[in-house]
Amino acid sequence: MKEPFKKISLALVIMAVGFSSQAQDKNFYIFLAFGQSNMEGAAKFEEQDMEVNPRFQVLQSINCPDLDRERGNWYPAVPPLTRCHTGLTPVDYFGRTLVESLPDSIRVGVINVSVGGCKIELFEKNRYKTYVETAPDWMINMINAYDGNPYQHLVELAKKAQEGGVIKGILLHQGESNTGDVEWPKKVKGVYENLLSDLGLVSEEVPLLAGEMVSAEQGGKCASMNAIIATLPVVIPTAHVISSEDCEAIADGLHFSAAGYRKLGSRYGNQMLTILGY
Repeated sequence: MKEPFKKISLALVIMAVGFSSQAQDKNFYIFLAFGQSNMEGAAKFEEQDMEVNPRFQVLQSINCPDLDRERGNWYPAVPPLTRCHTGLTPVDYFGRTLVESLPDSIRVGVINVSVGGCKIELFEKNRYKTYVETAPDWMINMINAYDGNPYQHLVELAKKAQEGGVIKGILLHQGESNTGDVEWPKKVKGVYENLLSDLGLVSEEVPLLAGEMVSAEQGGKCASMNAIIATLPVVIPTAHVISSEDCEAIADGLHFSAAGYRKLGSRYGNQMLTILGY
């Protein structure tokens, strides 16, 4: 009886693998996004931002009853793409730029886990608890929305997304809270490599796109950080820096306007299209 049982078990395994591979759509391109307030989305979205190609989708990161969205489900990528009451983000026009140029057979999915005001240390897999212990009270609720661990929350969502698609890139916009930190590129490298390892990815197939802070010409209070961001490709060969030049900012000198997010997001998208060969 043992031999037939082994044959049946092997057949079931083969069938399960077959079903799994059929479920994963190689033409569903998934992109992860993380960072602080500019990636979270600090500008109010406008009427022009509410129409979206159905090929561009977002994996809902937390439950938002008012939006009729549940965590872990895919929806058309109508803003907000982060939490329930966030604004326009570069991810909005990153995805729109991709679907405008990619073949109609390809869909684009995004996952955005970002926390306004946070340092990169919040996403360090083995050190985030120390950071959370010293985080200001106003940030704790945002962190708790991601089960107290934004990095792991992003990984869990990404694993779910991998069941139906293929991760093609990682987007980052963070640095204002680390301005002047020359160790920032190495810290980003650690987060990037942990994501690759935890998700079974290889850097050559999953580049990192990192955006600049508001530029000096736009009155950027953290523009000096751009010189440090510029060194990222030296530390991470598969990293690409996205210019913020001429991306309109608001008066606080920290955040982009809606127009600025549209331009910056399109630049993320165009860079990714170049990497993909389009």
